[in-house]
Amino acid sequence: MERREAVAAHVATVWRVIKASVVVPLLQAAVAVCLAMSAMLVVEKAYMAVVFVLIKATGRRPEKQYKWEPMRDDDVELGGSASYPTVLVQIPMFNEKEVYNLSIGAACGLSWPADRIIIQVLDDSTDPLVKELVAAECRRWASKGVNINYEIRDNRNGYKAGALKEGMKRSYVKHCDYVVIFDADFQPEPDFLCRAVPFLLHNPDVALVQARWKFGTAGIWRIAALDEAGGWKDRTTVEDMDLAVRASLKGWKFIFLGDLKVQNELPSTFKAYRYQQHRWSCGPANLFRKMLMEIASNKKVTLWKKVHLIYSFFFVRKVIAHVVTFIFFCVIIPATVLVPEVEIPKWGAIYIPSIITILNVVGSPRSLHLLVFWILFENAMSLHRTKATFIGLLEAGRVNEWVVTEKLGVAMKTKAAKKPRTRIGERMHLLEIWTGAYLVFCGCCDVAFGRNHFYIFLFLQALAFFVVGFGYVGICVPSS
Repeated sequence: MERREAVAAHVATVWRVIKASVVVPLLQAAVAVCLAMSAMLVVEKAYMAVVFVLIKATGRRPEKQYKWEPMRDDDVELGGSASYPTVLVQIPMFNEKEVYNLSIGAACGLSWPADRIIIQVLDDSTDPLVKELVAAECRRWASKGVNINYEIRDNRNGYKAGALKEGMKRSYVKHCDYVVIFDADFQPEPDFLCRAVPFLLHNPDVALVQARWKFGTAGIWRIAALDEAGGWKDRTTVEDMDLAVRASLKGWKFIFLGDLKVQNELPSTFKAYRYQQHRWSCGPANLFRKMLMEIASNKKVTLWKKVHLIYSFFFVRKVIAHVVTFIFFCVIIPATVLVPEVEIPKWGAIYIPSIITILNVVGSPRSLHLLVFWILFENAMSLHRTKATFIGLLEAGRVNEWVVTEKLGVAMKTKAAKKPRTRIGERMHLLEIWTGAYLVFCGCCDVAFGRNHFYIFLFLQALAFFVVGFGYVGICVPSS
């Protein structure tokens, strides 16, 4: 008994020495770094909020800032279309059995002179049945007089970017002035081109007119700008961001039309959502690594634009935003419960997160009732995004993995209802489960010995990690 007590006392002494000489200094340094990153993030959020408010308050609209004239319908009605530029519409797809007809139908229904629009369906499908269905749909529209081309490849090199790049090499593309890219689940309104093209037509320094998904963005490119920027590249999983950054470094301007919306489909399952978030976190980080020196050494843009791209666009929004959310709130703050010698100032633990949350809510006030769930879910997803960010920065493992987001289209509810539940072993995510266990342990220690009352947050956040870790998110879709 005495021997056991002596061993316990020795272990306790060793831990106190290690904690005082190693753990406390390292944790203090980590807290300082995280507080600095949090401050950078809140400044960026505040800046964006101020810009948003000023734009709303001053009534600044693209129609007032840039030249814009509506397309003349009378020319088309009289049989003439010479005043209309030729537009290429690209629709890349991969085994899109449930939505291929929606996007093709919407593209073929665009209001534009028939002799001034070319629809290009880029089908990388590996399922012979799907390929035949897509080809048949293209033939059906061609029989109605639509200029539609069905293009296939014998490989998937470069994935989506590779397909777009191959599509631009077709001989008929050289007659086109602009190119629109719609994913397989996009359903643009018929007046999309009539509202977007005039900005390109009357502003020769504009490369891209960015429209809005109902859940994101979609755009129409000036082909001359696309070519000058080097065309589509498959070096990352964010080929559109890659092209946009390169075009901006050539001095081209972009226009965002917030009231021009394009309907599309959100990920139908949590598995699809995780793949999408991995791609959207890993890709920008990898692009940052590849373009950092190119941006810094560019001679065509101002120093302010370089700083904005490197610091604001990439470093803060694409790296810090993910890393600080997980490291600070899910690792460092819980760790201070175990090491009470390290304190986090109230402004860092409460005020800054509150300000960031409020600034996020300003943009979507209708979702205010989901605020608590959103915070817990975003923190839980931050582990997945942080891992993807470091994979992109280090070019490791799954850096260029491209998993097409599964789409269910109008069959989403019936198909999801019939889909059998997967076994829990296939849904488990071990890192999230271990993080949840760590938070529970820290929460219990806070209840027993702590003085900061973090345990309420820790237990709720642990629950969110367990829900994600055991795969109980998005396992079924309601039938109504």
